[in-house]
Amino acid sequence: MNATLLAVALSLVSAGAYAAAAVAQSRLAGRTEPGTGVLRMLGRGAWWSAVGLNAAGALLHVAALNYGPLTLVQPLGALTLVVAVPLGARAAGRRVGRTEWRGTALTLLGLGALLLTAGGSAPHETLTLPEALGVGAATMAVVAGLSRPGARPGLRHAAASGITSGVASALTQTLTVAVTDHSGGPLFSWRLLTVALLVSAFAMGGLLLSQTAYQGGLGAPLAVVTLANPVAAAAIGLALLGERLQGGPVSLVLALLGTTAAVRGVFLLSRAQARNADPDEVPEGPAPVDPVPSRVVIGSPRPAAVPEPVAVRAGGVPHP
Repeated sequence: MNATLLAVALSLVSAGAYAAAAVAQSRLAGRTEPGTGVLRMLGRGAWWSAVGLNAAGALLHVAALNYGPLTLVQPLGALTLVVAVPLGARAAGRRVGRTEWRGTALTLLGLGALLLTAGGSAPHETLTLPEALGVGAATMAVVAGLSRPGARPGLRHAAASGITSGVASALTQTLTVAVTDHSGGPLFSWRLLTVALLVSAFAMGGLLLSQTAYQGGLGAPLAVVTLANPVAAAAIGLALLGERLQGGPVSLVLALLGTTAAVRGVFLLSRAQARNADPDEVPEGPAPVDPVPSRVVIGSPRPAAVPEPVAVRAGGVPHP
């Protein structure tokens, strides 16, 4: 198996692990009060299950980054949302809807187009120490801006989570390539130590931000995470790591069409999942009958066959 196919295979399995983790985090967030602190979360088994799934996905993702460039591996992360659709539907005890199938098909078609344009060579360039520090500082500034109080906190936290996870992937590729490089350079250096610390901070920050974002539901926040992640990683790969799209102008048009299809598919999936997860949505059909009467009725103490009910006012004074 060549490097490109191995990177794709590892990315597919990684997407499955991330999807299972997202569903687990969403269910945990639905049972958690908004003001619950991190320490209370650490005492729950469901939280550690989600952490384990995320760790498995991250390890597989790191392995994929060792064999494929960011422009190839990161777009495959959109499959996380595709896998999360049937998993979330099964966890909720329902069937996958028509809109969700349409979104899945568009996402897969868009990813197929992007894979045809992505560079297939194994990565070989790494970030320098100033570049890594600059990327880290810019990321923290963006995350701080997105985390400020305001409207739509779930989507803003989801965007921050996707950006930090994408940056962590780009830094992880630098770390992986530098460690596995056989050019005779030092295995331990200030650059690698700094990059490792940044990877740890951004990976944990992305996990906590996604947990906060999922408190409003899984669909739309997961879609924003799925889109922001490859955009951030691909921007670093194209700007700083020398990665290029192959095929010239024709491939650029194909990449734009594939991106459009994938974005449309992701938003169809997010809209369908948000609708299915909305507890305030009014179901179709007649309204349910309230079994509790609007007035409290007590029976008369007279031993009659059909006692006359007596209604009690709010103030406690009975009236006929």
